[in-house]
Amino acid sequence: MAGKSRAHRMTAGQRLGRLWSGLVRLGLGIFILVHVYALILIWAPVPGTVTMVQSVVAGAGLRRGWTPLEEVSPHLVRAVIAAEDTGFCQHAGIDPDAIRQALTERRATGRVRGASTLSQQTAKNVFLWNGGGWIRKAPETWLALVTDFAWGKRRVMEIYLNIAEWGDGRFGAEAAAQYYFGKRAAELTATEAARLAAVLPNPNVWRAQPAGPYVRQRTATLLARMTVVRRDGLEACVLGAG
Repeated sequence: MAGKSRAHRMTAGQRLGRLWSGLVRLGLGIFILVHVYALILIWAPVPGTVTMVQSVVAGAGLRRGWTPLEEVSPHLVRAVIAAEDTGFCQHAGIDPDAIRQALTERRATGRVRGASTLSQQTAKNVFLWNGGGWIRKAPETWLALVTDFAWGKRRVMEIYLNIAEWGDGRFGAEAAAQYYFGKRAAELTATEAARLAAVLPNPNVWRAQPAGPYVRQRTATLLARMTVVRRDGLEACVLGAG
C-alpha cells in the first residue's frame, strides 16, 4: 500500500514537472516570436494592435492608414516630443532620471506621475495592452530597450505616429489630421500639431476639435515647448540637425 502511495506521488510529481516544462517552453516560444516580430517591424508596417482590436469590439470602429515619417509634418514630431518625452533623443528607451523623479514624487505626495518614454509607449501599443500595472511594466521596459536599439529613433517615432490613438477609433497621424482638420498629416501647422499632441494622454475624453479650455491651454503650453525643442535640437535624432 505504501509502495502504491509513493508511486502515486511520483506520478503527480512527474506530471507537475511536465506541466512546468511545457510552460517554460511556451514562454520561451512567445519570447522568441515577439522578438522575431520586432525584427520584422524594422521594415514592415504594424498590422494592428490590441488597442485597435478593443476599439472595434467596443463599437468605435477602426480608421487608420500607414504614413511614412517623411509625409508627417515636422511640427507634429516636435509637438509629440514636447508633450510626451523631451529626452527622447537622449535616452536608450527608458529614462532612469524620470523614473526616479516619479518615485520620489510618489513617496512625497502620493501622486502617481507617468514616467514612460515614447519608446515605452510605442512598445506597449505594439506588443502589449493598456492597464496591468507592474505586470505589464516589466515586458514594456525590456521591449522599449530592444526596439529603441533595433529600430532606431526615427522608426520608433514613425511607428508611434502611425498607431497612436486620437479618439473615435482613429489611429495614426493621417487619420487624426484628416478628421479634425480636413488635411493631410504633412500639412499640419504648428498650432494644429500642438492641438493633436495635447489630447494624447486621454484622446477619448479630450477633443482636438472643437477644443475645450484645458486643451486650448495645453496647446499654448506645447507651442512654447516646441520652440525650445527646436532651439535645443531635441528632435535632431528624428528630423536631423539644423
